[in-house]
Amino acid sequence: FFFCDLSHLLPILKYKSVVYVGLWEEGKSSDGQKWTTLEHNGPLFPPEYEPLPNNVVFYYSGEAFKLGLASEEIATFYAKMLDHEYTTKEVFQKNFFNDWREEMTEDERKVIKKLSKCNFSELHAYFVNKAEEKKNMTKEEKQLTEQYGFCFLDGHREKIGNFRVEPPGLFRGRGEHPKMGKLKKRIQPEDITINCSKGSRIPGPPQGHKWRKVQHDNTVTWLASWVENIQGHPKYIMLNPSSKLKGEKDWQKYETARNLKLRVDSIRRQYQSDWSSHEMRNRQRGVALYFIDKLALRAGNEKEDDTADTVGCCSLRVEHITLHKELDGKEWVVEFDFLGKDSIRYYNKVPVEKRVFKNLKLFMENKDPDDDLFDRINTTYLNKNLNESMAGLTAKVFRTFNASTTLQDQLNIMTKEDMTVEEKILAYNRANRAVAILCNHQRAAPKTFEKSMQLLQEKIKKKKEQIELAKRELKEAKNAHRERPSDKSKNLVAKKEKVLKRLQEQLKKLQLQMTDKEENKVIALGTSKLNYLDPRITVAWCKKHKVPIEKIYNKTQRDKFAWAIDMTDEDFEF
Repeated sequence: FFFCDLSHLLPILKYKSVVYVGLWEEGKSSDGQKWTTLEHNGPLFPPEYEPLPNNVVFYYSGEAFKLGLASEEIATFYAKMLDHEYTTKEVFQKNFFNDWREEMTEDERKVIKKLSKCNFSELHAYFVNKAEEKKNMTKEEKQLTEQYGFCFLDGHREKIGNFRVEPPGLFRGRGEHPKMGKLKKRIQPEDITINCSKGSRIPGPPQGHKWRKVQHDNTVTWLASWVENIQGHPKYIMLNPSSKLKGEKDWQKYETARNLKLRVDSIRRQYQSDWSSHEMRNRQRGVALYFIDKLALRAGNEKEDDTADTVGCCSLRVEHITLHKELDGKEWVVEFDFLGKDSIRYYNKVPVEKRVFKNLKLFMENKDPDDDLFDRINTTYLNKNLNESMAGLTAKVFRTFNASTTLQDQLNIMTKEDMTVEEKILAYNRANRAVAILCNHQRAAPKTFEKSMQLLQEKIKKKKEQIELAKRELKEAKNAHRERPSDKSKNLVAKKEKVLKRLQEQLKKLQLQMTDKEENKVIALGTSKLNYLDPRITVAWCKKHKVPIEKIYNKTQRDKFAWAIDMTDEDFEF
């Protein structure tokens, strides 16, 4: 809404960025103040649990068993996921069953002792049917979006990103998270802190409840907050990515990463000189920065809980790397194997500089496998040192810089002017995939992958059959024209040639789609696209190569990057 309202101003300005930068400066404060007035209706809570109908039965050991409301609700969480691979994992089953039994009555616990004897099939079938009924958004839900989905910030009506409190359920996590399957408890108003401006109308809690706290902190941009019970992490209701504040924050982030381009050579020279320092701390800092720069490793922030054994660069342990003087015909190879963010495995074999290799060997001397590799440094120290080299520089900025630089370089290499739009999109996705691999953005293959590939294969087979038929018809038309030339037979040949060409183009599109799907099977392209890639690179590429922006960014992404779409011309280079 904010950005769309400015379109009439753009033609009179030489640079569209002036509009955004100028308005981002509106009311800007040097003391960290993000807004002056903020008013909203608070979060929207999920509905209370509705008991199952009497004809939907849970069975234990082959016999019907009536669960109490509390344990029945938790049973439905598991039943809804029966067709998902999560429920086949031992750790998921174990965590679910342990948490479920804790919520059972004593009488229920006496009967229900093994998950393997539980039959949730009727519950699962019931919720499959219910899901079909809920597909279309009701009038009431649209009204709720109007009521809770917007706020007023400094007089602007801004969209809220996630105005619904997450319903109770089972924690999934990513990768092999040790807490998957645990019970996410229902969030009550008493758990929630509301943030709004002083003197504004404070949103009312649901009847019979009260807020945990109401505060007026204009140095933060969240509207409501609570702590979830699985990992004890805070959750927030925030502005929509397309809002004024989010757009400004994004622009600043990518400008900082872009400015690193001017300083990166001197920073690299500095960390390389650290490899020969007499002080061990400097050597460790130099090697850690080399890994953050070369491999886009996360710095490795300290975790509040150590349940999931995940690490980043600064928290690597000796057991996480293996040194090979020679491997696969390459010298000075470091083999990494550890769990990164969200318990995603990072496995990589990388040739490194000889001095880096020798330093790593030195860092590992007289240490046990579970000792820290970089025992003289931490993330705070590393980021402080980077900030001294360049204002605002952190390990994450390095990650953003290298991701965006990789995209820009790969697009320049892969894109050719004579490509079709479909070929250009494939080139873009390949460039994006290079970034996703660099940043270790993995995903499990989608549940529908095999089915969608099979459908594509069938379409390709059918298209090839149509092409063979079109070739035969064209041959017959040409023969007829040679035997009895006429304008009619000539036009028929031209028509058949046109049909064949169109079918061949359609086949090529299908084959490109299939290649794209196969290559992106286990790579998450969306994470880097949303968080690490300067959107101006993509917008400029689309404009330069005549690729519709809708082919690259979906509606949500276009809203988030409205500032980049409007301010960027085709000559932009990161």
